[in-house]
Amino acid sequence: MIGKIDHIGIAVKSLDEAVKYYENALGLKCEGIEEVADQKVKTAFFNVGGTHVELLEPTSADSPIAKYLEKNPRGGIHHVAFNSNDIIADLAKAKDAGVILLNETPKIGAHSKKIAFLHPKSTFGVLTEICQD
Repeated sequence: MIGKIDHIGIAVKSLDEAVKYYENALGLKCEGIEEVADQKVKTAFFNVGGTHVELLEPTSADSPIAKYLEKNPRGGIHHVAFNSNDIIADLAKAKDAGVILLNETPKIGAHSKKIAFLHPKSTFGVLTEICQD
């Protein structure tokens, strides 16, 4: 069951520049930087009242984030992630409701969470991630 918004993913060209903005202009503290090789990204997380902001920098020209930045050169909100206590059941529920799953089975993402994405064509234009600790 989905219980809360886990994080909002924001695509950036430069993690270093974006981290400085979030720390210096907004006063937030970066919890750490992690590379997720399978997703071809480096991430930085900021806790904001129990919900995280995830900055995503591509590590390869063929990564999904690099493709997003080609279409949106200034960067921007890439996805919204919902926390689930049973990702398999939530994926099945979404599929039964006619949602197109980008991932039929979960993958491992940042912080070793199980993750799966729902296609924006069936989620009102918002790339949606379901994740589970």
